[in-house]
Amino acid sequence: MQNLIKTLEAKKGFKLNMIIGADGFIDEIIHLVDKRQDYANYTRIRTIADYAERLARAAGLSTNVEMVTIQTKLGGNGPILSNALLEYGVELVYVGALGNPDIHPVFKPMADRAKAVYSLINAASTDALEFEDGKIMMGKHSVLKDLDWETFKKGLGGAEGIAKLINESHLFGMENWTMIPHMSAIWEGIITEVFPLLVENRTEKPLAFFDLADPEKRTPEDLLKAMRLIGKFEDKFRTILGLNEKEVFQVADVLGVKVTGTTDAEKLKNTVIETHKKLGIYCLMVHPVRSACCAIGGEYFTIDGPYCEKPVLTTGAGDNLNSGFCLGQALGLDPLSSLTLGVATSGFYVRNAKSPTFDEVIGFIKDWDAGIVI
Repeated sequence: MQNLIKTLEAKKGFKLNMIIGADGFIDEIIHLVDKRQDYANYTRIRTIADYAERLARAAGLSTNVEMVTIQTKLGGNGPILSNALLEYGVELVYVGALGNPDIHPVFKPMADRAKAVYSLINAASTDALEFEDGKIMMGKHSVLKDLDWETFKKGLGGAEGIAKLINESHLFGMENWTMIPHMSAIWEGIITEVFPLLVENRTEKPLAFFDLADPEKRTPEDLLKAMRLIGKFEDKFRTILGLNEKEVFQVADVLGVKVTGTTDAEKLKNTVIETHKKLGIYCLMVHPVRSACCAIGGEYFTIDGPYCEKPVLTTGAGDNLNSGFCLGQALGLDPLSSLTLGVATSGFYVRNAKSPTFDEVIGFIKDWDAGIVI
């Protein structure tokens, strides 16, 4: 890691422009009460399995589960990713669902630091049930149906306005396909109307980053169409698809990739490599809970993360990992260094319930390298 630390030290003061969209959620971070001692003290339901057992015991009867709101914060893949990139010092434009006509107060700190914000519709909301071994996201998404191609295009000054923003950016990110019903139509609009307006004389194609956000509830036909659309972005961008471990097997299935291997590690590696080939894009990046991996240029890279047994906050951990990986790629880091920056960003976040600054992540990597990260 010493080489990465030196590289990051040399990159301080970088200048990068990015445009990110398109969701927006007001997140309530919630603990569920197991036993309450008095009005101020309680023990929480620790794991998802414990919660499942509690609910199962109520089948055919009824039950009462107390929710304690620990924090109300900005949410959604796009805003959390953007917040982390802003913390790193990226010049950022955000497009999405932060409130209309007025931006909701929970997004104001992010909006105030952004270069520009185009808030097209009202924000959705999520009850994020936090456990020591993961989270359950209880979302209320109905307002997101209002974000369609015409609304997106009109809000950014037409195809010409979108092209201008992309032409000025090093990375273009479109997050949360699953929960935005018209996201595929927005991508089709960009491909059809904006692609012809993008400049061709850049020394290197800009990056495009996509995050599906758990496509389980979408049909296989919808998911396959989305994968084909993402593949078309490779014409104008170096395209990155970021997935968690569950999602990569869902994508592999709709693409007809067969899972091979005898161990979990082999199955993951083989699936990532073959899915990457099928997609035909620059990079497929996958982040299981304890590690991260990617396929770029026909090669496979993997790294174990600084796993945290008792995280302070897990909601947003994947988005923070994405921010570190995307930043690494935008800074020209090699794949393994980008993965390292990704897991370090996430590792800092789950321990501190905040995204790191550039200096803080360098310090975290130094501590990790020294073996003193708990």
